[in-house]
Amino acid sequence: MRKILLTLTFGILIYSCSSSKVGNDRIKYFDENNVEISKSKFDRIRSTNKLLDIPGDSANHKKLTLREKRGKITNRALLESLLEKETNQELDSTKPIVIIYYPGKDGCNSSGSATKESSKIWFGQLEDGINQVAQTKPIYIYKDNDGLEKYDGVLTWHKDPEGTVERLFFEYHYPCDSFVVISKDGNYISYFGEFGKEYVWEATQLMNK
Repeated sequence: MRKILLTLTFGILIYSCSSSKVGNDRIKYFDENNVEISKSKFDRIRSTNKLLDIPGDSANHKKLTLREKRGKITNRALLESLLEKETNQELDSTKPIVIIYYPGKDGCNSSGSATKESSKIWFGQLEDGINQVAQTKPIYIYKDNDGLEKYDGVLTWHKDPEGTVERLFFEYHYPCDSFVVISKDGNYISYFGEFGKEYVWEATQLMNK
């Protein structure tokens, strides 16, 4: 009888541990305010493309985040200095700084049917629009250059100096590319994930006032 009881107790303990492990491994979903929601609601919100999903606080957490953020940095002059040193070009302190940011290769920026020719046209139009709005040019910054060979002969990318751009504006690895526009006073608008040219033009116009 004692043997049977010991066997049952041992079996219950193993089952409890196993159930606990399965429960802990279950993916949990959170909205942009860090409130837990159902997977169906998470997927429904994400499908609108108004928000992105990013890793949460744990490995089995997924969280939604807004695609646009506005704020202000305290030392634009320092950022300007680091970018000038990295790009070997002088920046106009009275103009907005426009940064196109590449976080490294991912499923979004390594797919698609864009060719070098079509990319050249797209970025040419992007730069023309920025120049019309604020008489400045974008700076192309990367965290990890894996995958950037597709832009050879199209764009010149520069390493994020001391990881400053990532630290100030891009907390997570957002899919595809992102951008940020910083005004002469340090106010900024950042946009996470794949974007259209019009978004950059509009942000540049707002940050040029």
